Amino acid sequence: MPTKITIVIENPADPTAFEAAYPEIAGLARQLPALQRFESAKVWPKEDGTPTPAHRTLDLYFESYDAASAAVATPVAGEFFQRLIGAGVPFIGLFSDVEEA
Repeated sequence: MPTKITIVIENPADPTAFEAAYPEIAGLARQLPALQRFESAKVWPKEDGTPTPAHRTLDLYFESYDAASAAVATPVAGEFFQRLIGAGVPFIGLFSDVEEA
């Protein structure tokens, strides 16, 4: 069954610095083995202009749960997560069963 890993990146203390580092972080995510589709998004602020709890999302699509699990156990995934952690921004990762595309 198709699997999506969603990374929800919280608001950085320094958005400008994070955005400067983001292309390299996203580039590492694009290198994950067996990645079928990559989707990056910047979260809009609320209607009143205040920030939401998230700054960005990354959606990484794989053929199966096993392929996604194997991908996050690789050295490139280790580098990706280290860069994300090094950016000083909290994040969560979710594995989801894609029911409809």
